[in-house]
Amino acid sequence: MEWTDHEAARRAGAGDQGAFRLLVERHSHAIFRLAFRMSGNEQDAEDLVQETFLRAYKQLHRFDGRAAFATWLYRICMNCSLDLIRARKQSMDATPQWLEQVATREPSPERLSQSREIANLLRPALEGLSDTERHAFILRHYEGCPIEQIAEVLGVQAGAAKHSVFRAVQKLRKALQPVWEVETR
Repeated sequence: MEWTDHEAARRAGAGDQGAFRLLVERHSHAIFRLAFRMSGNEQDAEDLVQETFLRAYKQLHRFDGRAAFATWLYRICMNCSLDLIRARKQSMDATPQWLEQVATREPSPERLSQSREIANLLRPALEGLSDTERHAFILRHYEGCPIEQIAEVLGVQAGAAKHSVFRAVQKLRKALQPVWEVETR
């Protein structure tokens, strides 16, 4: 029998470990992708996935089913990611390494140079965004989430989520303008 996420969450909250295992299997890849985008490296992402599911398990009684289970998990993952980012900033002024990882197949020297330039401009630009703008941008443009789901994850109205994505794009365009000007010449 195939349970919905809501049914599996209800059963897991009642102590059914198999139901919780089903939820982990269904959502762990998506949570890993989000955690990797937020943390910048695979090991931190794996830790964030574990922390997300641990917190979710401990808080299953708080899942009321008004939002999709995936949205609820995204929100927990975002909070775990924020905790990690804050801890990093306190311990050392580390910058996300994921910005330096550009997936290309045997890039040319020009492409490598351009990628470095973009990463050097993008890193401070993303760090300069508010937490809400950065999360909204990553959820929309890296995870492909619809505005309604972003709003639920961030705990804001859909219009505010859309505006956060818009502000983030505008700020990033401005930061990357020097690269665009070079390309169009």
